[in-house]
Amino acid sequence: MSESHTPVEGTPRLNTTVAHNARVWNYWIGGKDNYAVDQQVGDHVASMFPLIRDVARADRGFLGRAVRFLAEERGIRQYLDIGTGLPTADNTHEIAQRAAPESRIVYVDNDPIVLLHARALLTGTPEGATAYVDADVHDPDTILERAAATLDLTRPVAVMMLGILNFVLDTGEAREIVRRIMAPLPSGSHLALTHPTYEPELGGAGQRAAMAFWNENATPPITARGSADVAAFFDGLELLAPGLVSCSAWRSGLQDPAVVPQFGAVAVKP
Repeated sequence: MSESHTPVEGTPRLNTTVAHNARVWNYWIGGKDNYAVDQQVGDHVASMFPLIRDVARADRGFLGRAVRFLAEERGIRQYLDIGTGLPTADNTHEIAQRAAPESRIVYVDNDPIVLLHARALLTGTPEGATAYVDADVHDPDTILERAAATLDLTRPVAVMMLGILNFVLDTGEAREIVRRIMAPLPSGSHLALTHPTYEPELGGAGQRAAMAFWNENATPPITARGSADVAAFFDGLELLAPGLVSCSAWRSGLQDPAVVPQFGAVAVKP
């Protein structure tokens, strides 16, 4: 196990005895903000499903490519990043504001560790703005209401939902959350999304047992979905090339990129 920092304990919601996704994910991508329990569960999951660290890195790579694409090719200057996770290098606001310093970003999460690190996120360019909303993905109306303090929701917004809908176990509810987030946003808004899958052509069959172990030993519980269910999150939107693919292959620039069992796609609201 790598050395980890001990995250500061400062809210009653912080439970250091049970592994938590934000901290385990941070461990998988080489971060320091995790506890021994997160490392132990993370190592065990990785022993059951060795691709998981590749998935974590690929998801992070997708974030960078998607934000650069949205900023440089689609002209997006506002971002609503739901399910932020712990800050590492090249967060959404850093990538967006590097391309366009006037960009405005709202991060949304409700994990206490992420809340404690919010100050790390709230550092952007003087021309733009960054803000943090402590809210749950299950409450899209509150997310939009609080995001409106920083974002102009009458102008296009890129909604980032990377690895978050897999924590909404009911597929109908997950679809409704996306619909309610996107419905009030204007034409030209975008949705960028990643989601794990069991589909064997992406190497996902091997993670069934690992996810079962996760759900018994960590929080929050997680689910994978097939391509049809993930594609349905984009109903009413126009998928942009290359469509719904392994997130590692999305605009990777590689001739034959290695795939991981994590879908990725970006769509625009017509």
